[in-house]
Amino acid sequence: MRQYHIQLEEGEVGEYVLMPGDPGRCERIAQHFTDAVHVRSNREFTTYTGTLDGVKVSAVSTGIGGPSTAIAAEELFTIGARTMIRVGTCGGLADSLRLGDAVLVQAAIRNEGTSHQYVPAEFPAVADFDVLLALEHAAREQQLPHELGIVQCNDALYSEIAPETVPVESMIRAKLEAWKRAGCIAAEMESSTLFVIGAIRGFRAGAVMAVVNTAQSGDGTLPGGVELPIDVAIRVAIGGVRTLIAQDTAKVAAR
Repeated sequence: MRQYHIQLEEGEVGEYVLMPGDPGRCERIAQHFTDAVHVRSNREFTTYTGTLDGVKVSAVSTGIGGPSTAIAAEELFTIGARTMIRVGTCGGLADSLRLGDAVLVQAAIRNEGTSHQYVPAEFPAVADFDVLLALEHAAREQQLPHELGIVQCNDALYSEIAPETVPVESMIRAKLEAWKRAGCIAAEMESSTLFVIGAIRGFRAGAVMAVVNTAQSGDGTLPGGVELPIDVAIRVAIGGVRTLIAQDTAKVAAR
């Protein structure tokens, strides 16, 4: 059955799906596929499908934030996607991160609303272990700059990058400082939702993000869209999917 929001049906996407937020990044990801085709665009959801190492894979955009990410994940799972990897951007909190570095997400702080509509606050948002290992292997194998760690997810971008403009400035700054002191390395908006839904529905979920704003800049500015240094994150994601395909193929052959 064709899904209402993503306007896709079974057979139009692969079991492995890379999920950028920006619809415009789907084509950029699909350039790494073989025989990639634009399947459909509806609302914030754009889909390209092709192959990697002979296996069908897709790039499907989620739009910004938890609600639209949840819709994409739910509908993709319904039509057969079983490994979903967010390929996005983040703001670096760790002093060691530089523009363009890849952040491989171990777990996410659920400072957003969507995942709380699924499970209580105490439930952790954790990446699938096999996906995380595959992404790290890809980053190491290609000698790409990366860090692995915990990120925090929120719903309001501009209050986070310019807390002085909102009434709850002191609360935002206090939480951010606490998370940084606890070892949180980056901030973004979607991975916690994806991880929680993956745990509930039973699909593998992971995330790799490109750092587009660093702790050193500290001025709340955002780069222009064409300037976003996302190539490293995309290369890590593609390499990670290739590793998972090889592992999954070997498991099937060994049965």
